[in-house]
Amino acid sequence: MNNFDDDIDMNKIRLEFREIGSDILLIITGGDAHIGAVSTAYASSGYPAEVHTAAVPGHKESLLSTDFALRASRWLNRTVTVIMGIHYSNLSSEQIEKVCQLAERELEFFLQTVSPPSYDKNRIQ
Repeated sequence: MNNFDDDIDMNKIRLEFREIGSDILLIITGGDAHIGAVSTAYASSGYPAEVHTAAVPGHKESLLSTDFALRASRWLNRTVTVIMGIHYSNLSSEQIEKVCQLAERELEFFLQTVSPPSYDKNRIQ
């Protein structure tokens, strides 16, 4: 099992993407990568976009994946699916907050640098 140290390190959380036709798949992982939740947001006949989420029982990633899918779909005006699986052992509440902040930073960086071909996961801080 991976441990999460106190240093904020952008490489602890990874965001990968893939274009599937006109849709976007975002995969956000960290620590022991797995699938904890999957959320898909899409434009409906009215605003705002709708989102559907499936979560593995006992996993909390859906708290982030639902919001991330909605935000990305609204920003990109495309259907977006977020697969999220982040696991570090024995985290304090402060460390959990740091992990959430890192995931948020990765999403924001992706959205601010989209179109997807411009996304550089090896960027320099």
